[in-house]
Amino acid sequence: MAANLAGKVALVTGARQGLGKAIAMGLAKAGADIMVADRVLEDGKLEAVAKELQAMGRKVSTSGGDISVEADVEAMVKKANTELGKVDILVNNAGVTAQDRFVDMPLRRWNLIINVNLNGSAFCAHAVLPQMVERNSGVIINMSSILALQVQYSVPYGATKAAVERFTTGVARELRKTNISITAMRPFFVKTEVVSEFLDGRSDMSDWEEPAMWGAYCAMIAAADPTVTTGKIFNQALCKETFGDWKK
Repeated sequence: MAANLAGKVALVTGARQGLGKAIAMGLAKAGADIMVADRVLEDGKLEAVAKELQAMGRKVSTSGGDISVEADVEAMVKKANTELGKVDILVNNAGVTAQDRFVDMPLRRWNLIINVNLNGSAFCAHAVLPQMVERNSGVIINMSSILALQVQYSVPYGATKAAVERFTTGVARELRKTNISITAMRPFFVKTEVVSEFLDGRSDMSDWEEPAMWGAYCAMIAAADPTVTTGKIFNQALCKETFGDWKK
């Protein structure tokens, strides 16, 4: 199922590499103009992603900032509105984790994970929703994980992803009488640099999902009728059932 996002503007957080980059590419392939945002700018990866998107013929804006800081989020959305005209699609992809056992974890690290993964998603959604409500149109796609359900690896990471799913369904219910879709994607394990480094050879990656698959399905979710998507948590099986094979 080919997605058509011509004329739409997407904002993707955590977009300088891995899953965020793949999502930005998938949305751009479907025709969307893109703001790619990331806290880390110094390594040049975000600018490199922006150049790849521009080579696809898309209007592109970049933003730094910390999504756990309200002022940074407000500045990011303001820049997207100024440079690209609006935000039709928000993908809350940015996230952090840690390898520490909970009992050994400094509470400042716990707070960091909660603030980025949960509060950051909420801050970004809160910043773009007024314009979506005004237009009665928009899509917010939050990023969950199999670890919202599967008790494995980082305790705070899994807890935030479970909370993100409840946040998604709650806001979707509040906006159920609008034409706005609030949804989430729940990947299994995805073959990205960050996850590979985190696991450090401790897990067989042969059955892991491809970032490009989620980039394609993200575009399909963003382009779909909101009545089909809002309030749903899309794992690979539900994506395939709803939209078909991502390569077709």
